[in-house]
Amino acid sequence: MSWQTDYRSKLTTPERALEPLPGDAMIYLSGNAATPRTLCAALARHAEDTPGTVTVGHVLLLGKDPVLPHDREEVRHRAWFVGPADRDQVNQGISDYVPSHLSEIPRLIRAMPRLDGALLTVAPPDDHGFLSLGVEVMASLAAAERAQRVVVQVNPRMPRIFGNSFLHVSEVDAIVEAEEDLATIPREVPGDVEQAIARHIVPLIPEQATLQLGIGGIPDAVVAQLQGRDDLGVHSEMISDGVMDAVMRGVVTGRHKPLHRRKVVTTFVLGTRELYDWVDGNPAIEAHPCDHTNDLVVASSMPRLVAINSAISVDLTGQVNSDSMGTAIWSGVGGQLDFLRAAARSAGGVPIIALPSTAKGGTISRIVPTLRPGAGVVTTRADVHWVVTEHGAVNLYGRPLHERAELLVSIAEPRFRDELMAAFRARFSR
Repeated sequence: MSWQTDYRSKLTTPERALEPLPGDAMIYLSGNAATPRTLCAALARHAEDTPGTVTVGHVLLLGKDPVLPHDREEVRHRAWFVGPADRDQVNQGISDYVPSHLSEIPRLIRAMPRLDGALLTVAPPDDHGFLSLGVEVMASLAAAERAQRVVVQVNPRMPRIFGNSFLHVSEVDAIVEAEEDLATIPREVPGDVEQAIARHIVPLIPEQATLQLGIGGIPDAVVAQLQGRDDLGVHSEMISDGVMDAVMRGVVTGRHKPLHRRKVVTTFVLGTRELYDWVDGNPAIEAHPCDHTNDLVVASSMPRLVAINSAISVDLTGQVNSDSMGTAIWSGVGGQLDFLRAAARSAGGVPIIALPSTAKGGTISRIVPTLRPGAGVVTTRADVHWVVTEHGAVNLYGRPLHERAELLVSIAEPRFRDELMAAFRARFSR
C-alpha cells in the first residue's frame, strides 16, 4: 500500500480520531508553538462526554489552557514545565508539576506504565510520506513510540525542519487536517539593563564558541553585541529570532563544531512568524529530541560551550532559584542544569547565570541573603559558575561561601548592598 493510500485511510475528524481513547486516558500533548489546538478542543469535548479524568502530560503550554475549562476537573495537567496555561491549576492543586531535567523527559515517558495517546502537530507529508514535527520535537518521538494511539494534526502552517524530527504516515493511527496559526512570541527590544548584562557576558565568550541561548532581551542583546565575531556555533534546547539574525549576519556558521558541523541544533523553535518561515526547509537547521540536544555527553563534546541561562533569584551562597516564587511554581527545571553542567565539562566552556539585579520596578533585589521559603533550587551551589547582572560578572566556582557572598554583593543593585552586606556579616562573621 502506498503512503498516500495509507494517509487517506487514516484521515478523519477530530472527534472520531479521539473516540477510542478511554475517559481516564493518559495523553501526551506537544506544546510550545506546536500545540494541536483543534485536537485539544476535541479532547475537551471527549473528556466532558466520557467518565473519568483525562491526564494530559506536556512541557510548556503557551497562552490560555487549550484543553480545560477551569470550572471542571475532567482534565488534569501533568506538566514537566509549567506555563501560563496551567500555572494557576498547578498552584491550586488541580494539576501536577513534575520537576524534571529536560534531558530526562523522553526516558520518563518511555518508562510510563501506560500512555494511551499522543496528540501532535505536524507539517504536511513530504514526497516520501514523512511528517515533520516542526517547531517542537522535544519528547514527541518518545511519546509516539510509547503511546497506544498516535493522532496527528496536519497543519500547513507548520514549518518542515530537518533532523531527527519526523514520523512516517505508517507510524500514526489517525490524521486530522486542520490549519491554524502557530503561537508566536514578539521580538523583545533589549532595554538598558539587558544591554548592560550583555556587555559583561560578551567578553566571556571565546572565539569559535558554541552557544546555548534562551529567549528574551538578554540573549538577543548578547547576539547583537557579537557583531564582528564569526564562526560561532549554536547547540541549544531552543532557538529564537536572535539566532536567525546571527546566522544571517554570518556570526554563526558552526564550522568548528565537532558534531552537527555547520548546523544550528535545537529541540524547539519559538519566536515570530518570520522565524518559522526562515527555518522551514532550511538545511542549516536541525531539530532533535531533547534527550539528544540536552544530553551531557553530547552537549559537553562541543568545545567552548557557553551556556547562558536566567534565574528568578540567587542567594549569597550561590543557590539559583529558577522555577518558583517561594512555594508557588512559576516554570520548571527545564534544561538549565543540563547545559550548565555540560558547559562546565566542555573544554573551555563557560556556564553563565544572567539576571537583572532587581525586580518589580527596582523595588526588590534578586541577589538575596537567603531564598524565600519553599523556593526551588534548580542550580546548586556546587554547579554555579559565572553570575552576571548589569553591575558586573563574578565567578563563584571553587570559592568558599564567604567569598561568594562578597562577590555577589559586588554585582547587586548598589542601594541594596548595605542590606546584603549586613546579612553577609551576620551569617559569616566570626
